[in-house]
Amino acid sequence: MKPGQAGQRIAVLRKELNQHNRQYYQLDDPLIPDAEYDRLLRELSGLETAYPQYYSVNSPTQRVGAKPLSEFAELCHALPMLSLANALNEDELLAFDKRVRERLESGTIIYSGETKLDGLAINTLYENGDLVHAATRGDGETGEDVTLNIRTIKSIPLTLVGDRIPERIEVRGEVFITHKGFERLNQQQTSDGRKTFANPRNAAAGSLRQLDSRITAARPLSFFSYGIGDYQGAVRFTSHSQILEQLQQWGLPVSPESQQLDGVTACLDYFKHIGDRRDSLDYEIDGVVFKVDRLELQQQLGSVSRAPRWAIACKFPPREEMTRILAIDVQVGRTGALTPVARLEPIQVGGVTVTNATLHNMDEIARKDVRIGDYVFVRRAGDVIPEVVRAIPGKRRDDRRKVTRFTTPVSCPVCGSDVIRQDNEAVCRCTGGISCAAQNIQSMIHFASRKAMNIDGLGDKLIIQLQDTGRVSTVADLYNLQAAELAQLEHMGKKSADNIMQAIEKSKTTTLERFVYSLGIREVGEATARRLVQYFHGWDAIVNASMEELEQIRDIGPVVARNISTFFQQRHNREVIQRLLGEAGIHWPDSEQISGTALSGKHFVITGSLSSMSRDEARQALLGLGASVSGSVSLKTDYLIYGDAPGSKYSRARELGITLIDEDGFNRLLATPG
Repeated sequence: MKPGQAGQRIAVLRKELNQHNRQYYQLDDPLIPDAEYDRLLRELSGLETAYPQYYSVNSPTQRVGAKPLSEFAELCHALPMLSLANALNEDELLAFDKRVRERLESGTIIYSGETKLDGLAINTLYENGDLVHAATRGDGETGEDVTLNIRTIKSIPLTLVGDRIPERIEVRGEVFITHKGFERLNQQQTSDGRKTFANPRNAAAGSLRQLDSRITAARPLSFFSYGIGDYQGAVRFTSHSQILEQLQQWGLPVSPESQQLDGVTACLDYFKHIGDRRDSLDYEIDGVVFKVDRLELQQQLGSVSRAPRWAIACKFPPREEMTRILAIDVQVGRTGALTPVARLEPIQVGGVTVTNATLHNMDEIARKDVRIGDYVFVRRAGDVIPEVVRAIPGKRRDDRRKVTRFTTPVSCPVCGSDVIRQDNEAVCRCTGGISCAAQNIQSMIHFASRKAMNIDGLGDKLIIQLQDTGRVSTVADLYNLQAAELAQLEHMGKKSADNIMQAIEKSKTTTLERFVYSLGIREVGEATARRLVQYFHGWDAIVNASMEELEQIRDIGPVVARNISTFFQQRHNREVIQRLLGEAGIHWPDSEQISGTALSGKHFVITGSLSSMSRDEARQALLGLGASVSGSVSLKTDYLIYGDAPGSKYSRARELGITLIDEDGFNRLLATPG
C-alpha cells in the first residue's frame, strides 16, 4: 500500500472506530460485534506501525496508557472552576430562588437540573477539536495534569465530531465509576490479591491519579460533562441547556437525567423524582444541581468568592445506620482544638465502612447525651464525613454492657498542658502551643502544604517521622534538614531526599500571601491572607496592625482580628518567624515598593509553556507585584505573556492590539517592575 493510500485508510478507520466508541460507551448501542471492532483496531494499529508518519496522539489506538510519570505537573485553568453553594433542605432551595428572582427583578426563573455525581471533577481542553490536555479541579485555579490518564477513558472523545467545531473549548465534567464497573474492579482486585476499594468515588479518584496511565487504562472509568469554561467558537450559546445539547452533538457524554425546569416548584419535583430513583441509577449521586438556564442571567448574577450566585447544589439527606460506641478519644488539632471522636463497631454507611465518627465538641456530647457503650445512629455528613447523629437511650436498658458518661479532659492528651475553654467558644483548647507535639505536627503539615509553602514530598508521614526522631520541633527546623539525614528515614532514599531538599530550597522564594497563610493563624485562610496583603501592602504593616485597623478590612470581624493580633504578640511565634525570615531566608517581592508602579492594577493573561517557571509561578509573581491575572483575553487585558505553543489566546490578543511579551521580556519585567 502506498503512503497516500495508507493515510486515507488510517483516517477512515479512526473516524469509524471513534463512532463505534461513542455508540458503545456513550449510547450503549453497539453497531458491530466486539470481534469486528477488535479487527478494525488491529488493522489501524498495524498501519500506524508501518507508516509512523501518520502517528497521532488522539488515535483510538492510544488509549492503552503511556510509561509512568515521576510526578504530576500543574496546569492552570483558563477560567476558574468554581465551587457550589449547598442547600440542605427545601427552605434553603426556596431561599436561593428568592434571592435569584430579587436580584434579577424577575418572576419565574427557568432552571437547568442535573444529577450531582459523586466522582472527581475534571477540566478538559480541546483545540480545533483535538483533546490537548486535562487537569483535576485542584484549588479551582490550578489542577494536576492528568492528560495521559484522561486519554485512556473511552467515553471521553479524543477528537470532537460534528459541525462547527470550536477553535478552543474547556469542557468540565465528572469522572466516575458505575456500580457494575466498581463490582468488577473489586472482583479483579481480590483475584490479584490486592486491597479492594471502599466505594466508587475513592476508586475513581485513585484510578485517575495513577502516575502509570496503563493502570488507569485498565480501570472502568466513565465521564459525564456538565458545562464549559473558556470558549472560542462559532456557535453562540444562550442557555446552559443549549450547551449540554451541543456537547452531545460534539460527541461528549452528558447526564441523561438533565432537564429544563420552569420555576422552583418544578425544581422541588425534580429533586424528589431523582431522590426516588437514586438507588436505581448505575452510578453514585449525592444530590442534584440547579443552574439558572439563561447565560445572560448568569452573567448578571455573577459570583461571590469562589461560588456562582446562579447555581446551587441540593444534597440528599444523609444515610444513617445504627452501631455502638466502643470508646471516645480526643484529637488535638493544629490550633489546639480538642475534638472528641467516637470509636465505633464497624458499620457500612452509604457504601463506606465507618469505624470513627466525629462528635464535634463537648457541648454536642452533652446535648445529644452520647455515652461510651451507647447504641447510636451514624451518618456521613454531606455523604462524606461520618458523624454521630443521636444516641438511642432506650437500648441502654436492653444491654448488659456498662454505659459510661464522657468527661471533658482537664489536660491535653498529647502534651499534658492545661485545657481551657473561652466563654464564647464551644471548643476546648490545649494551652501547650508550640510545646504540644500534636499542634506542631499539624502546623508543619499545613505549612508545607501546596497552597502554603508548597514543599513537595514533605507529607504527613514524613513530618511525623521527623518529629518522632527529634529532627524538627518547629517549622523553622525544616530549613535546617540535610539530605543525608532524610535519606536514612523509613521509605526514603537518596533521590527522594534530594528532591525534598530542592523543594525546601525552592519554597524560600514565595509570596507574602502564601507566607501569611502558611503560618496557620486561626481562621486566616487563603482569602483572608490575600485581603491582609492587599490592604497593608507589606509584612511589617500586617505584623504591627492594631485590632481596630484589622477590623477595617472586609470580612474581618472582632474574632478574626483578635486571632491575628494575638498570634503576632506571642513570643514563641515571633521567634519562629524571625528564624524563617532570617536564618532560612524566606522572601517575597516587596509589595510596599511596588504599590503605584507600572504593574499595579494592570491586567495580564499568560499562555503557552514557560521554560523558566510554571504558569502558576508566573501568576503568583504578577499578583505579588500588584497586577491581576485572568484566564482569558478580553478588551480589559493590558498584556499577554506568552511561551511556547501559545495557541488561540495569542491570536486573539494580536487581533485586539494587546501588548505581547515573550518569556525573556517577562523576566526583564519581573526584574524591573517599576
